[in-house]
Amino acid sequence: MTAKQENLVLVANEASTPLARKTAAWLGVRFFEMIRKQFTDGEIYHAFPCDIAEKHLVIIGATHNDVSYQELLDLIQGGRYWNAASVNVIIPFLGYSTMERTKPFSREIPKGITRTRQIFRARPHFVAFIDLHSEAVLHAHAGEIRTQHLWTDALVVEKIKSLGLSDFVLVSPDYGFSKRVARLASQLDCPHTAADKDRYDTDKTIVSQVSSVVRGRTAIVCDDMIRTGGSIIQTANRCLDAGAREVYVLATHLVLAGDAMEKFRKSRIKKVIGSDTYPQEAPDGLLDVYSVAPQIGQMLKTYLLSSFTR
Repeated sequence: MTAKQENLVLVANEASTPLARKTAAWLGVRFFEMIRKQFTDGEIYHAFPCDIAEKHLVIIGATHNDVSYQELLDLIQGGRYWNAASVNVIIPFLGYSTMERTKPFSREIPKGITRTRQIFRARPHFVAFIDLHSEAVLHAHAGEIRTQHLWTDALVVEKIKSLGLSDFVLVSPDYGFSKRVARLASQLDCPHTAADKDRYDTDKTIVSQVSSVVRGRTAIVCDDMIRTGGSIIQTANRCLDAGAREVYVLATHLVLAGDAMEKFRKSRIKKVIGSDTYPQEAPDGLLDVYSVAPQIGQMLKTYLLSSFTR
């Protein structure tokens, strides 16, 4: 362990502790478990397990629910309170990330922006996000905080290659994600296409058709996240209708809300592939989960450890 690594204190909110442990193992550093207690009245006690003064604090924390979001804020502000040399945050999954815009006269609260702004106002020195739904949140601060958007392209390409498939095509469930899919397809040297999708309610979409380029091929439907699974399953069905041999689905963030997994089990989809950015159930025969720990670890090694001066 180098002197710079010895000055790094890696912690996590409770939800992202498994991912943080994997990241620490990849880096070859110690993971520090936060001290947590809950009082009878429901208040939560936190304490750092070691002296963090003049140390470089790294916090890994998904904000997929209000509890995890508040805990992340507490850890950032605690790091500032106890005089960490720097407070560095990695947010594997940003909650409310699809709410970065509002419709005119709707009086909606764009929580993707407002909540990210609150994270920035807690005054971390650095914040990294993984596969954001929209990069608009990167600009929700006044320029005093260093940010980074980590794309998981290399991990996705590696995962798809590991499947051992031949003659496959990547499919975006809508044109909004098609640029990312085209980028992945260029690295995999395979064709790609996009489905026609229309949204008519908060969690309801209609997928009308998919190009015939999928005919006779294995279709891999790619998206940034799977929430309820509705549009992904519709896209998979349109691929099969258009003559695809079989369909896999892949997304970075496996939210899998409600009965999503049950719907996938009833579908003709062969495998649901995604990362461990979103705290979720263990992999099984249908669910195939890879870790983003190597990417977080490499980023910390390259961009953060190299800049630590103490």
